[in-house]
Amino acid sequence: MGHDVQKSNLSLRGLEIFQLIARTGSARKVSKETGLSISTISHHLRSVEENLGVDLVDHSRRPMVLTPAGVMFARYVEEGLGIIKRGETALLSGNLAQVRDLRLGIVDDFDTEVAPELAQQLARAMPSCTFKQMTRPSLDIIRMVHEKKLDVGVATQPTEDTPGLIAIPLLRDPFVVAMPASLAETPADLIAGRSPLPFLRYSENLLIGNLIEAQLRRMRLSLKNRFELESNHSLLGMVAEGSGWAITTPASFHRAKRFHDRIALHPFPRKRFSRMLSLFSNEYYPETTIEFIAETLRRSLSRHIVSPLVERFPWLGTDFGIVPGREQGEAGETPEG
Repeated sequence: MGHDVQKSNLSLRGLEIFQLIARTGSARKVSKETGLSISTISHHLRSVEENLGVDLVDHSRRPMVLTPAGVMFARYVEEGLGIIKRGETALLSGNLAQVRDLRLGIVDDFDTEVAPELAQQLARAMPSCTFKQMTRPSLDIIRMVHEKKLDVGVATQPTEDTPGLIAIPLLRDPFVVAMPASLAETPADLIAGRSPLPFLRYSENLLIGNLIEAQLRRMRLSLKNRFELESNHSLLGMVAEGSGWAITTPASFHRAKRFHDRIALHPFPRKRFSRMLSLFSNEYYPETTIEFIAETLRRSLSRHIVSPLVERFPWLGTDFGIVPGREQGEAGETPEG
């Protein structure tokens, strides 16, 4: 019985620290993430171990490695803390005004108009909320939501599944050909490699680059690899200067406004394909808050990006557009390609 009483002294903070150590294997990384000193982290870990009467971590190894008992306990801690978090947020889920924290990641395609407007609207709807908004590439955003370093994130949907995450489709963004406005050759010439103008690639460190390369492989197209860029502005700036051509999307083109008059957009000349931009969240975050953020984003994306681009390029048609939410229609659109 005495041992059971001892177990009741486990602190929630101690369990959270152990969970982070189990994930990262490093007290230094946990210190950086939490702002706590390494000695405080060690104290919390030792306290949990002393209360349980077992070693959870092999303290002689770096990076830290869980003992067999630690591996087993980590599974229960992950599940238990998730249940507590869901219970906490369920109490607030009916009332946006009570939401206290929101850590939001958003891709840089939307950082000029959509992201600031979203922040303003969320601030009005959630007056008690502390916001932390950051701009990152899609792969980083999805990873950070999965690691619970972000509550929600707007990112390109990867081709593989994202287990443990909720993904709400927002925008279908088709791939198109961007070429210098003065170029006489056709997109079909460029795709077939019949032009001396080089192909400008998005880096394969970016999800958009991965999607393009996968489609080119499926089509058995091999384009010479001379330029590979991570910056959307650099890539489209080179197109505008006549230094190359690119496969991009309307949303990516929209952001590079200062180059618009020197770039011609054309439909992809072969089998069409697109990316899906979605809102990702952990399953513990309140559903009403997620749906509110999704609807706010849909309205903003429609007004700032979809409507002006479809007006300018009517050939985009229904390939480019907002994916309706549940309240807007029984069935949403499904991603292509």
